[in-house]
Amino acid sequence: CAVKAAQVLSEIAKNEEMKKPCIEADLVPTLIPLLESTDQEMLLHAGRAIGRICYDNRRLQEELVKVGVITPLVRVLTDYAESDPLVHVDLLALCNLADLDTAKEALSKTKVAEQLVKQLRRAENHEKLEIIFEVLQALAENDALKVQLVEAGVQEVLSEILMRLQGSSQAENTCIVKAASDLIVSLLLGGVQEVLSEILMRLQGSSQAENTCIVKAASDLIVSLLLGDGNCERMVQLGVIHQLLDLLEKHVESEDISVQHAALSALRNLAIPVVSKVQILEEGVAERIQTLLRSEMPPVQFKLLETLRMLADGQADAAEILGQDPMLLNRLVQWCSANDHTGVHGEANRLLASILHHNRSQEVVKAIQEAQGVKHLISMTTSEHAAMQNEALNALAIASAINLETLEESFKESQLVQSLHKLLQDDNTSPEVKYNSMRLLRSLLNSGDLRQEIEEDKIKETLEQLCSHSNANVVKEAITTLQVLRGET
Repeated sequence: CAVKAAQVLSEIAKNEEMKKPCIEADLVPTLIPLLESTDQEMLLHAGRAIGRICYDNRRLQEELVKVGVITPLVRVLTDYAESDPLVHVDLLALCNLADLDTAKEALSKTKVAEQLVKQLRRAENHEKLEIIFEVLQALAENDALKVQLVEAGVQEVLSEILMRLQGSSQAENTCIVKAASDLIVSLLLGGVQEVLSEILMRLQGSSQAENTCIVKAASDLIVSLLLGDGNCERMVQLGVIHQLLDLLEKHVESEDISVQHAALSALRNLAIPVVSKVQILEEGVAERIQTLLRSEMPPVQFKLLETLRMLADGQADAAEILGQDPMLLNRLVQWCSANDHTGVHGEANRLLASILHHNRSQEVVKAIQEAQGVKHLISMTTSEHAAMQNEALNALAIASAINLETLEESFKESQLVQSLHKLLQDDNTSPEVKYNSMRLLRSLLNSGDLRQEIEEDKIKETLEQLCSHSNANVVKEAITTLQVLRGET
């Protein structure tokens, strides 16, 4: 009668009000030994009964793990892998327990990873896939189980699933793609980068309609995976950047910007670590990225500019390459005037400032001057954002130190001296902007004409007032600037 009794219990436990009487009657400890049975019907009903009684009851779930329920659950998954009803019940049980640290620890000592990957490979319906993904997502939080999942080949199966569902717009398929994507993000382990690289390579020959969904998913995953220099370096070595660029170049004229936006987000993150910048430059990626300048989509333009700025950050070689490209500089100056797209306008100015800041070449200063970019940087010093003001002031100070003669005329036409004086007089100007303004002023004093403008504008009086400022750095810069102005140093 045990099988029938287990079946009755599994039906009774469906009712929320009956769970408590089942617990009080100590039915769970009585049912657990039945999981050792070789009778599939017994396993099915006992498993359902236990799962339903313990559902959403953390204390009971902990007790289950403590008395060793994990071993029989994994045994059922192993011995009855072809029985869909038994596997379904088993997966539900694991899904309920997988969030427990004790369960993860117990599972790490079994071959559950191997069995779950097998089930993932043979799963055909969405419900089963979703349950498996939920279990895997929980298990991927455990380092030991992460390793076991990768060793079991989970990344190859995820790649197959993403490829199979590419281009699908069905809501249930979208959920599966998201679940697979989330799982890859959780793994963050050696092997995942190779899968993403492989996916991108296989999609290079596809038409946009087929590859948009998967390319975006893979690109978004790269963004999520880039949490450390090691991952970035590995992806650059795998050639992911060139694969992304190949796809971007095919989609640059497309009105669907999802692929471009996602891929450029990935490229931007890849360009952050210094070790990646060097390799990117050596491989000529900066030149390739610039071919995307013809895009007319503001979100793509913004991401493109952000990527180039990351590439130039701290890299004189990159700044020199970008700063001597007439096409790029002309496009930048055009975007600096794009007031209808604030993000593009701001990022174009920031890239110009970054190129000047990080370069050490007189030729770059001349090129930006010829492209009429200097006036935009002077306007940037009055931005409402202190960070942008400081970027412009630092860039102009460095450019002045490199080649003041080239910039002198633009500074006079754009009334730079007067703008700096207003910043120093304004009580709302941040201390950092004030002392960066004074550093730029000291550079300008090397020009006879600009020195005359500084003297005529009575900046000396403002500097004397700043000598009693509440900020020590402002005071220090004011004293130093006054000394230079007076010829004392």
